[in-house]
Amino acid sequence: MDAASAPPTPAPQAGPPQPPTATPGSAPTAAPSDRLPREHLTVIALLIASAFVVILNETTMGVALPQIMEDMHVTASTGQWLTTIFMLTMAVVIPATGFLLQRFGTRVSFLLAMSLFTAGTLLAALAPGFTVLLVARAVQASGTAIMMPLLMTTVMNLVPPHHRGKVMGNVSLVIAAAPALGPTLSGAVLGPLGWRGVFGVVLPIAVAALVVGGIMVRDFAERAHKPLDVLSLLLAALGFGGLVYGLSSLGEAAGGHVPVNPALPIVGGAAFLALFVWRQLVLARSDDALLDLRVFLSRGFSTGLGAMAASMLAMFGAFIVLPLILQRALGLEPLATGLMLLPGGLAMGLLGPVVGNLYDRVGPRPLIVPGTLLVVVAFAGFATVTPQTTWWFVLAAHVVLSLGLAFVFTPLFTTALGSLTPRFYSHGSAAIGTVQQLAGAAGTAMFIAVVTAREASLLGGGASGAEALTGGARIAFLVGGAVMLVVLALGVTLRKPATAPGAPMAH
Repeated sequence: MDAASAPPTPAPQAGPPQPPTATPGSAPTAAPSDRLPREHLTVIALLIASAFVVILNETTMGVALPQIMEDMHVTASTGQWLTTIFMLTMAVVIPATGFLLQRFGTRVSFLLAMSLFTAGTLLAALAPGFTVLLVARAVQASGTAIMMPLLMTTVMNLVPPHHRGKVMGNVSLVIAAAPALGPTLSGAVLGPLGWRGVFGVVLPIAVAALVVGGIMVRDFAERAHKPLDVLSLLLAALGFGGLVYGLSSLGEAAGGHVPVNPALPIVGGAAFLALFVWRQLVLARSDDALLDLRVFLSRGFSTGLGAMAASMLAMFGAFIVLPLILQRALGLEPLATGLMLLPGGLAMGLLGPVVGNLYDRVGPRPLIVPGTLLVVVAFAGFATVTPQTTWWFVLAAHVVLSLGLAFVFTPLFTTALGSLTPRFYSHGSAAIGTVQQLAGAAGTAMFIAVVTAREASLLGGGASGAEALTGGARIAFLVGGAVMLVVLALGVTLRKPATAPGAPMAH
């Protein structure tokens, strides 16, 4: 949007460092002035390391869950709540992080996030029963929900626009590599240390990050002394929580195993979400919104977020179906499945900084287009898998998928947030995190529902279990490929945001 239509700006906040300038006829400014101060680099590195730990923790539970169920004598449906409560808590807390970061600043937000995560990890390691472990997972998730918006907001505030791609590439490394390493770490620790050891290994790293952060992290922008609107918080919890729970229940409903009709929380969540949106639009007039929806007035942000949501929907759906194929159709053990998916995750993470550097040079479009096409090719490969397919073919297709996603996510993250003015970075980060949770739940529900429906049809026609599963997955991956074509259509319209710090939100 243009300067005239930009939202009113309160007291200015500290923006990213200005690039060096030189007057005509004078000696150019020394190159080091274009670099980030050591203090800023240290803080960003600490935040990236902390984010790595909290995201790593998210994906350790899947491998550990069977042992927890056996040790605590709970059923699979009860044990699954350890994952569900984490996802629900994230969905409830993330929409409030924009307000939290502006109201309390970088330092308090970091200490709160890591204190919650550390306390939850300690409580989980010592949990005497399932209820305490469930509470511990919710506490962990509260800290995790704050960390990623905090990291992205801090990067946007401290890093000049012409270097953001490089730094966001490192953030992408964390987002990609940590989930890939989680199941492998969990599998390695479970044998000698048991499920409590999974939390015990993470605990000292979290404590170290908390202590170092308490010394190093300070506020890098002025705080906005805004009141907390309790009604908005309640509506967000009911709206986003209901949608995520309902969507995550759709897959179980397709299989005939669900305690509550998913339509009830989905419809109820949508109604509360509509009230939440109305409330935020009203509060935005006085600049008091819990989640400032004026970020969507930026075409670059809205388009980038739309492409990101579609990409995440396809990615989460694929990542939930692939292990099912590997274990139930190809006969791999859980640990072998985790190890086979590791190369792709590491490749996506290691490529992140490279893609970030390329983004700084060429912008988003030359990266998003080939990246999206790689994902479509990978999905086409997955659609050909049968029970006779060799494991290395799936491994190769997964690496292609991961490389494609690396070329998609870093440009989308950087372009979307870079299209906003600095005062909206925290709300933009919160919106991205919220959409990520919704897209993850929707993608999982969509893929599982498609697989289950087609699988049941093929089983009724006399197909074997493995043939029916791969037949259902074939349709799901074709649908995923179609979703990625939407990403392609949106991606070709994106351009790199203006590099002038503090510029109004761009169309």
